[in-house]
Amino acid sequence: MKIYKDDLTRILQSFAVADDPKQGDIDQIKSSNPSSTNQAVDFRFRRRPYRLIIDEDADDNLEYLRQQLGEFVEDQGDFLRNPKEAFETYGIPYLGKTIYLFQPSSATRLDVYLTASNPRYSRSSWQKLIKQGAVRVNGDVQQTPKYPVTTEDVITFDEPEAESHKEQTLPIIYMDDQVIVVNKPAGVLTHAKNPLDREFTVAEFFRRYTTVGLESDRPGIVHRLDRDTSGVIIGARTPEAFEYLKTQFADRNVSKTYVAIVEGDISEPQMIIDVPIARNMARPGSFIGKIGGKPAQTKLRVLATNSHFSEVELQPKTGRTHQLRVHLAHIGHPIHGDRLYGHAADRLYLHALSLEITLPTGELQTFTSNLPPEFSKLIEQE
Repeated sequence: MKIYKDDLTRILQSFAVADDPKQGDIDQIKSSNPSSTNQAVDFRFRRRPYRLIIDEDADDNLEYLRQQLGEFVEDQGDFLRNPKEAFETYGIPYLGKTIYLFQPSSATRLDVYLTASNPRYSRSSWQKLIKQGAVRVNGDVQQTPKYPVTTEDVITFDEPEAESHKEQTLPIIYMDDQVIVVNKPAGVLTHAKNPLDREFTVAEFFRRYTTVGLESDRPGIVHRLDRDTSGVIIGARTPEAFEYLKTQFADRNVSKTYVAIVEGDISEPQMIIDVPIARNMARPGSFIGKIGGKPAQTKLRVLATNSHFSEVELQPKTGRTHQLRVHLAHIGHPIHGDRLYGHAADRLYLHALSLEITLPTGELQTFTSNLPPEFSKLIEQE
């Protein structure tokens, strides 16, 4: 059931929250399903959070309803009574459904209040800032995320200072007025994972050369490499170039070639690994080759072998997350140094060797990055 602002104004009136609520007083509407038989709609009215529960099985059972509150369960508050009934009841019929409205008390958790009033940071980021002592309530440092606050409290916080990375640089392979291509070292993030990350990234280097996404943590970024993968990465310097390059990646009109050192001797000189990839629910943050996953294909060619390792050339035909790492682990030859799908080493031996792409000028270009010397040393040893 889709709930819009005009629905919420009528619902707020029905529960006598306000005589004449305005749609402009409502924001941050988010729908979810706490269970398979109901629907929850979180929203703010005049900056105060509410949760609407749509549930035909609740039958005014407050204990059952409180189980559907999710994050709201830690906040004090009550389900509002149906003001049109003389006896105590909570559900109100609406569009053929039964709805319930939970209103938190005037006191709410500090981290919840800050997330609602300053959504630039996630709740987990606010919790981190609070524990670091960056938030003050009525002038006193408060390091407890669940500390109760009200609208009467004066809450201030110190914005984290951005670290200066002006001395750090990346090797530029190519640059013109539209694009920049660099050789990313292993260990460098493509972009920050959240606003509190302060380490040097490819995106922060691109920030010096681009006009795209300067208000975000991904300026100029059109594709990415994993932190532990080295090699060629291209960025956009203008909005026009950004759209042009993004379209090529989305349409799979980009040719990418990688070189990896994998564990063991691969007997077949070349093969196509055609294995669907899905999230590994048993291990959050990882993926697995699995029937029913998203289609994924990788072309593999053996370049050299020794008694312990094989050097292979890889050309992904699709762009699934961790595709090369999952595919190599799936065939029993994990990439050397892959801490997630194999065994740790001094680095992940995966390198983005070349990238063939059409530039905004219409010119087809291939950019290459020399293979790191440790690759050759590893494959040459016996």
